[in-house]
Amino acid sequence: MRLGVLDVGSNTVHLLVVDAHPGARPLPAHSHKAELRLAQLLDGSGAIGAEGVDKLIGVVRDALQAAEDKGVEDLLPFATSAVREASNADEVLARVRDTTGVELQVLSGAEEARLTFLAARRWFGWSAGKLLVLDIGGGSLEIAYGIDEEPDAAVSLPLGAGRLTAGRLPGDPPSPEAIRTLRRHVRTEIARTVGEFTRFGAPDHVVATSKTFKQLARIAGAARSAEGLYVQRELRRESLEAWVPRLACMTTAERAELPGVSDGRAGQLVAGALVAEAAMDLFGVENLEICPWALREGVILRRLDHMGSVHMESV
Repeated sequence: MRLGVLDVGSNTVHLLVVDAHPGARPLPAHSHKAELRLAQLLDGSGAIGAEGVDKLIGVVRDALQAAEDKGVEDLLPFATSAVREASNADEVLARVRDTTGVELQVLSGAEEARLTFLAARRWFGWSAGKLLVLDIGGGSLEIAYGIDEEPDAAVSLPLGAGRLTAGRLPGDPPSPEAIRTLRRHVRTEIARTVGEFTRFGAPDHVVATSKTFKQLARIAGAARSAEGLYVQRELRRESLEAWVPRLACMTTAERAELPGVSDGRAGQLVAGALVAEAAMDLFGVENLEICPWALREGVILRRLDHMGSVHMESV
């Protein structure tokens, strides 16, 4: 069947269409995305304003049309931290439902971490052993660890690249003092959670998902996306540590000229790099591998697992 996943994230609304059936690898058929930056459209009270809601509804309608055009049989719509943490989340969800017919499922931070972990586990397989998975989104940082498909520990921290940029890194480029203050904040937040993971022992394999990690790896010399999903891409902490001060001194326009960095993400790259560097340092990670699958694939895999179990029960 042809499945569609509609991901209303903090930066982007992304429709991923795949051809899939239980027991098989989902094959991407179409991708439709729009930059919305919901995390940056919150007002002083933490609500998504009327203009932001109107933009969201318009983007959801466009995605629905794209899903219909591509013959999507089943649409899985969900929202993450920007909607989850908006003070008017219920109102926003109701307006989207009433005007588009789409019932967005709001994932908790822990659910995000677990589903992303599931995707990474399926991608790398059982031979990867104990996995530590890191994901930097627009609104939050997810960390998960385990040896099975369900992680032993999973947390979500409010350390997304878009959120931190909007709230803590004014200026272009930001001032050295703002960088130092953010660095201290990020490391304090991550350090509080390290003990929840280290008690399970050292991971056998550390992987990262998300656009932020992919761009950082590309800047540090990893293969271009055009070379395909199956090319191994890594990020070394030593390379990242060399790049962080360079990125901090660049303007957004200068960062956008770097290989693999999009105009829409260039402004958030410094905050994302500070989070990535802190996570790798505090978890003692010298080298990690980029995983092509992440939250959207995790949602698809969970749905396929459910379909498979229903089919087995009917046999």
